[in-house]
Amino acid sequence: MTRQIIIIGFMGAGKTTVARELSLRLNCPAVDLDELITNNEGRSPKQIIEQDGEMHFRKIESETLRDVLVEGAARIVAVGGGAWTIAQNRETVADQRALAVWLDAPFELCWKRIESGNAARPLARSREAAEELYRYRRGSYALADARITVAEYDTVEETTTKVFRECSREDPNTRKEPGY
Repeated sequence: MTRQIIIIGFMGAGKTTVARELSLRLNCPAVDLDELITNNEGRSPKQIIEQDGEMHFRKIESETLRDVLVEGAARIVAVGGGAWTIAQNRETVADQRALAVWLDAPFELCWKRIESGNAARPLARSREAAEELYRYRRGSYALADARITVAEYDTVEETTTKVFRECSREDPNTRKEPGY
């Protein structure tokens, strides 16, 4: 695969985990945009949102995404759940000819992972707020180049294989990966 791959989806869908696994399979660099922002800014997305507001965070997020794509810093980029909802980010991905892959996990699975995770989610303070945000964002996620359905009992390897196969269909320069 020669194109950059952007992994999108709701919080808890498995974006970071799948991006890391895919980077190992393809032997290429991956980046989690929220982690990069934390390193660059010295504050987590949660802290930025709480201290400066969501709009300020989205500006930083958009600039960081553009920089990563233009510089080619990573082949695979896991973006935060809200990044794809911003038209400017979708345009940046399209301009760079990157492939956007939506991990479409059911809300119940995402919520289960949100509750059991140790990461603070400032935009999912309650189940109701998270579910409303989930429904709102699905329309934007549907604009992705590819959609991968994530089931509750899918392993990371199974989901990553689905992503790999979809990316292979989208990129004619891809050779088949042995064993997949």
